[in-house]
Amino acid sequence: MKLRNITAFFLILLSMSSLAQAASNVEIDAKTREALTKFYQHSAAGKELINRAKGVLIFPEVYKAGIGIGGEYGEGKLMIGGKTDGYYTIFSASIGLQLGAQIKSQMILFMTDAALQKFRNSQGWEAGVDGSVALVTLGVGGTIDSSTIQDPIIGFIFSNKGLMYNLSLEGSKITRK
Repeated sequence: MKLRNITAFFLILLSMSSLAQAASNVEIDAKTREALTKFYQHSAAGKELINRAKGVLIFPEVYKAGIGIGGEYGEGKLMIGGKTDGYYTIFSASIGLQLGAQIKSQMILFMTDAALQKFRNSQGWEAGVDGSVALVTLGVGGTIDSSTIQDPIIGFIFSNKGLMYNLSLEGSKITRK
């Protein structure tokens, strides 16, 4: 049974790497614009939060798959003042109750200068370890009350395509490309 899980894990990682081959910066820029448009369609308050944020880290396509053992991978960029500050990758591996595959968009808003600087000065930032992220999931008709969200780091997961349980940023390692 363990050998089958290990084999399945490596097959998942292999398929994820072929799906998510390193995108060019131009591709990431285009996908980021599209993800922002979708995000704004979900909630007008989301745009207000982005305008208040000191930095916005966007991963427009994060591929996640798992059969007992799973992983996820995506590429995105950090925007400060509406301009690109750098390009990043996100990766995580997991073991536990999971079955399926999905593509999702993830966005992390750094609401304070201190939170943004800690992220930018890190050699590799891990959600939940290097910064506690208040996670907001957006579904159909999802609303955000921007006046009640006061956390220094806010994460969003939206535009789910596929079927999988376990929406989380915990344990995701983010590094600069």
